[in-house]
Amino acid sequence: MEWQVLIVLFGSFFIFLGIGVPISFAIGISSLFTVLLSLPFEPAIAVISQKMASGLDSFALLAIPFFILAGNIMNQGGIAMRLIMFAKVLGGRLPGSLAHVNIIANMMFGAISGSAVASAAAVGGTMAPLQKKEGYDPAYSAAVNITSCPTGLLIPPSNTFIVYSLISGGTSIGALFLAGYIPGLLMGLGLMTVAGIIAKRRNYPVDQRSSLSQVLTTTWRALPSLGLIAVIMGGIIGGIFTATEASAIAVVYTLLLAVVFYREVSLRQLPKIILESVVTTSIVLLLIGASMGMSWAMANADIPYMISDALLAVSENPIIILLIINLILLIVGIFMDMTPALLIFTPIFLPIAMDLGMDPVHFGVMMTFNLCIGICTPPVGSALFIGCSVGKVKIDKVVKPLLPFYAVLVIALMLVTFIPKLSLALPQYFLGY
Repeated sequence: MEWQVLIVLFGSFFIFLGIGVPISFAIGISSLFTVLLSLPFEPAIAVISQKMASGLDSFALLAIPFFILAGNIMNQGGIAMRLIMFAKVLGGRLPGSLAHVNIIANMMFGAISGSAVASAAAVGGTMAPLQKKEGYDPAYSAAVNITSCPTGLLIPPSNTFIVYSLISGGTSIGALFLAGYIPGLLMGLGLMTVAGIIAKRRNYPVDQRSSLSQVLTTTWRALPSLGLIAVIMGGIIGGIFTATEASAIAVVYTLLLAVVFYREVSLRQLPKIILESVVTTSIVLLLIGASMGMSWAMANADIPYMISDALLAVSENPIIILLIINLILLIVGIFMDMTPALLIFTPIFLPIAMDLGMDPVHFGVMMTFNLCIGICTPPVGSALFIGCSVGKVKIDKVVKPLLPFYAVLVIALMLVTFIPKLSLALPQYFLGY
């Protein structure tokens, strides 16, 4: 009976995905089918509906629409070019400077917008023509952009960590935000190392040295945008406001920045930006609600314990189990987008990781890092599609240039997995976590 439940849940889910049913509905319907194995139709409908509604009844979830709105305002506010110019100051003298500029700009823009796709489009759309003009291989340029845009999902503020906090039972969002910094920087530095080696071999040009006045001017123009990170994280660390309150402050800050300071967004554009944010928020929250129903269905059928027993039957060695979990998540990331993968597999793997003595903050960072790789891989990687689109290259042309970047990302993932201090040092220092 137990394995029958498992087959019904995941079998129906992947069948629905295969025939093109939207993922939120696939999650909800497969959850209903699973509950029907133990309850009559009307109680099953009532339970799933109740779990979906109660799953969205969370104050912490208010941060998601606010951060999405703040990110959309920033995307329209002329932020990308200012950050790119600042990134040229930081990485312009390195071999293959434009590749390093792309990576650094993605780290900064992604951290501000909280969206890998927005970062890939905004930064990549600006950098691709510049790199082509300098003689860079378009496929290589696209690979750099694709693999560096997810850094903003680790460097806060990150909606991914907010979702994980909810689904993991209330893990501290502030601790998760702080925990993402070192792994996010590790991801970026790893990519810069690969980009530097390739640039050296191909003799890609180095940018001209900037004058002191150019450095000061560029830094001054970028500081107000980067100030958002200081305001949010300073307030959270200092205990001035919560992560949810920080999201509302982020909206006010970005509105003042885009409308008053930079004057790149007019009041007439705001209704369109708000509407886009509402649509994006509704998609995310429907996914969360449906996934809460699936989480209850899995818990009711003891599916996490079944999978835990199966993993422990393979080995009791924590290293082997974590390697298996990472391998499964890497495979899942190839076929499933980040948010639904996080929502579905956190309730399964988090109890196993905690039984091994792993901190939930550490596990959340590991899982997010792992799934960041997934959005860069074919066939459904959102960052891959956007990166190829703005770089004007076909997916089959960019797969080979992506391979060395995938390799360094997996190495960095292993470091994050097996060195807990990389994730926990900052939360322990600033929050006493």
